[in-house]
Amino acid sequence: MMKQKIIVLFSILLFLAALAFMAWDFYFRKESVQKNPYVYDLSNFRKTDSASLCYHETAQIKPDATELKGIAIRSDDKIFVTGDDKVFCFNKKGMLVFDFQTESPAQCITASLSGEIFLGVENHIEIWDESGKLNKKWEAFNESSFITSIGISEKYIFVADAGNKKVFRYDHQGNLSLTIGEKNPEKGVPGFIIPSPYFDLLLGRDGELWVVNPGRHAFEAYNANGDLISTWNKTSMQTDGFSGCCNPSHIALLSDGSFVTSEKGIERVKIHLPSGDFKCVVAGPEQFIEGTTGLDLATDSNDRIFVLDPGKGIVRIFEK
Repeated sequence: MMKQKIIVLFSILLFLAALAFMAWDFYFRKESVQKNPYVYDLSNFRKTDSASLCYHETAQIKPDATELKGIAIRSDDKIFVTGDDKVFCFNKKGMLVFDFQTESPAQCITASLSGEIFLGVENHIEIWDESGKLNKKWEAFNESSFITSIGISEKYIFVADAGNKKVFRYDHQGNLSLTIGEKNPEKGVPGFIIPSPYFDLLLGRDGELWVVNPGRHAFEAYNANGDLISTWNKTSMQTDGFSGCCNPSHIALLSDGSFVTSEKGIERVKIHLPSGDFKCVVAGPEQFIEGTTGLDLATDSNDRIFVLDPGKGIVRIFEK
């Protein structure tokens, strides 16, 4: 019996000693623990060299919406914005021209001079008029579709589908006529890598289709028949390139053919020459709320750059 009592007492003392050591280790050695050397620290990349800045912010537009999604500027400089379940149209001075309610929130928007407003709504395209009437709703390609960008030419409508990792070419009646960007080693087409729902496109000055391949940090140009005709990419944590899983997230085009780009992870807006070479910074990470995503872009006839800033709930206008 005495032996058992000694064993129990020894066990209790051992347990108390272990607790005391754990408490000492936690409270007194906490400060000496080294930082994890593998932490993904972006703080050094969130500082912009002022010498690289080439634009400055001159104005803002505040749409009456809590969650901004997409922006587009028509050739007559009308500004179209989608947010919540609304569409807004502003003139070039930022004054509201009209707005209307939609049935569901849209991820992206573009507009034609004929008055048609194209919305990417989850897995399908909707076409509205300026009075707020829904005229057409195109059937979704499949249940996996997630529409992130729309480009309009005289003959075709080009649709970026992040869900299917493809670009679809439609005629203006909504008939699918071509799939662009499917992997084809024989033709040098690498295939799109889309890790997250950021997949942008635009039409170039010569009618070519530029598509971001975000998983490759690449820009790919296709002709209307879907042939790859040009490509460039730049992977770098530095300001002259793109990093992370999927950047750039959005693009726009200036009159000289230069690309305006935005990124997530390191929130910044930049300009790259038509060759892909870095030119300058429009807005650095210091100008955005950390963690902001969805910095959609548009440019007008005067090369003003419009940045949709969901973090602050505004459209920000930058000029040279």
